[in-house]
Amino acid sequence: MPGEPLSQQDIEDRLAELPGWSLDDGRLTRGYRLASHVAATAMVVHIAQVQEELDHHSDLTLGYDTVSLSVHTHSAGGAVTEKDLELARRVEDLAAGHGAH
Repeated sequence: MPGEPLSQQDIEDRLAELPGWSLDDGRLTRGYRLASHVAATAMVVHIAQVQEELDHHSDLTLGYDTVSLSVHTHSAGGAVTEKDLELARRVEDLAAGHGAH
């Protein structure tokens, strides 16, 4: 069952609690820089585990020492839903443990 699309105001209010995250072309986005390629790869694996647990997946990009995410809810017509914000919060919670900034 798709989540309900959130209003622009709801998204903006919630993004205030997620430093570094933004709304870009209808998607929640965030990029991180890490100390090395191995550190970035480890973070990608950890994010993939969280995505499997939530059954909600982002576009996830691994660079040399960077990780980027972009997410919206396909089943809600590409809108941002609570599922996207939950994924963003979970990723933000794990990022510090990987030394991401």
